[in-house]
Amino acid sequence: MPRFSANLGFLFADRPHGERIAAAAVAGFPAVEMHWPYEVPAATLRTALDRAGVRMLGINTPVGDRARGDNGLAAVPGREAEFAAAFDLALSYAVALGGTAVHCMAGVVPPDRRDAAERTYVANLTAAADKAAAAGKTILIEPLNPRDAPGYFLADVDQAAAIVQATGRANVKIMFDCYHVQIVGGDVIRRFECVRPLVGHVQIAAVPSRAEPDEGELAYPAILAAFEAAGWDGFVGAEYKPRGRTEDGLGWMAAYPAAEAVAVATGDAR
Repeated sequence: MPRFSANLGFLFADRPHGERIAAAAVAGFPAVEMHWPYEVPAATLRTALDRAGVRMLGINTPVGDRARGDNGLAAVPGREAEFAAAFDLALSYAVALGGTAVHCMAGVVPPDRRDAAERTYVANLTAAADKAAAAGKTILIEPLNPRDAPGYFLADVDQAAAIVQATGRANVKIMFDCYHVQIVGGDVIRRFECVRPLVGHVQIAAVPSRAEPDEGELAYPAILAAFEAAGWDGFVGAEYKPRGRTEDGLGWMAAYPAAEAVAVATGDAR
């Protein structure tokens, strides 16, 4: 049965990071993941994780300068030094928090610079992967759909697979977010099966709403059963935007036998 991690960028987001960790533990999540925890000292977060008894999985590299339209830096030509600094910060947090992976956000690239961006991306990821390997960590790259992330360099699973292979590094993997994959091309199960050896993490959310994964186009009980049949035994990240209070929407977990006790414990079984 799936093991779910709570993505604290979206879940329990009405409270400080330390309280989000505690809330995820109370809800029964054995692991958490974060977007950008950098405003909180790593030691503070580590204390919260230890007290809650949950594992940290992945965090994202800093996006850069939002005012400039940045959404990551790894594939942006001419900003290699900024990416290296951003990655070093993310890796230091991953190490301090006992995390497993760093998601290297690619960034926004104009169409006429895509060839240069690919070369930059591969070079940056290769260097980052070598640093991460020395620390026992994985590098993740995630295709983002152009509706939510216009101009983002990495939008397609096949493109992600080609980038991973171009790095030649075994610790560079795909973050397979079913929400983004469905919007870009659909055929989620088949696409997962085609890239399964390259997948390092899985995430879920409803399509098109990005709410709890119990509505919309995707039948997640069937999808996750197919992923398990294909050999996936890692965590599945709950990276959705709750329709309301996070605790009030956890009934979706009752569709999975291993998670049913969590839904009952939080009083949200349906």
